[in-house]
Amino acid sequence: MTVIDVHTHMMSDAWLEMLKTHGGPRYTVKEVRGGEEAIHLDGAPFTTLTPGMFDYDLRVRAMDEAGVDIAIVSLTCPSVYWGTAQTSAEAARIMNQDMAAAQSSYPGRIRWFCTLPWQHADLAVAELARACDLGCVGVMVLGNIAGEALTDPKFQPIWAEIDRRRLPVLLHPTAPPGLAELQMIPYNLIASTGFMFDTTLAVVRMIYDGFFDRYPNLKLIAGHGGGTLPYIAGRLDRCYEQMPACREKIAAPPSEYLRRIYYDAVVYRQEALALCIEIAGADRVLYGSDYPHNIGDMAGCLARVDSLPSAQIRGVRGENAKRVFGL
Repeated sequence: MTVIDVHTHMMSDAWLEMLKTHGGPRYTVKEVRGGEEAIHLDGAPFTTLTPGMFDYDLRVRAMDEAGVDIAIVSLTCPSVYWGTAQTSAEAARIMNQDMAAAQSSYPGRIRWFCTLPWQHADLAVAELARACDLGCVGVMVLGNIAGEALTDPKFQPIWAEIDRRRLPVLLHPTAPPGLAELQMIPYNLIASTGFMFDTTLAVVRMIYDGFFDRYPNLKLIAGHGGGTLPYIAGRLDRCYEQMPACREKIAAPPSEYLRRIYYDAVVYRQEALALCIEIAGADRVLYGSDYPHNIGDMAGCLARVDSLPSAQIRGVRGENAKRVFGL
């Protein structure tokens, strides 16, 4: 059974140098407890840098050891949502070119999500066309664009083009707005809690906003098992039933929309994976590892998939991803 990893990341040295040069004052790279370097937002660490993020040979060896056949790689946060329009567009081009080269070097093992300068819609649409010509199989977006909601009308041209092309979109969290007010710096709360909040808020806003009715071809993959979406599905429906504001733009309960999107299996507990499948359906869950983050778990995530009921294993391992990405 083919194993396809839909949530796994790569960076490049050139992208990191651009971030160090142009990401300030909000984004900085500095040492954290334990001696590693991490990307910080407003002083809060949220992405620890690891060797596997820059080394495709190391990645493929790790895939071999874990039994993963194909990795659909993506840049992680903070993507390219910083600097001037020219800087953001150039950083996106650098990452897309680097991932296209990796696909050429490892044609049977690497596919990729393209990176876009989302905060500049015209540049993003142009880069999307270029990335598709280079061979990308989907688009990466963070849960907020430098604090702006994904449903903001300024992003409509990008979503319309993605919808026209019927491309899968990996929605990955980033640091949520309001870090100081949320007191996210102690205990590295962005990684454990803030990311889950960011994904959940982004998708719930999309549902109530009628986003999935406006873009019917959109194949959205909510990272980390959808944040807290499976756990709060009943609450979303209850609000829809009892609050007129939750019915302004949709005519079906939110739980129906939760079955239209996809989820990865990066949840770390068997019970959480089972709940995700119960809410979404086994045909809507895809294997992911979050490798090479320090909390990534290529082998563990696959072991949990392999512990599912036998009728669900093949789909989650890779058959669902084959269908979604046309592989």
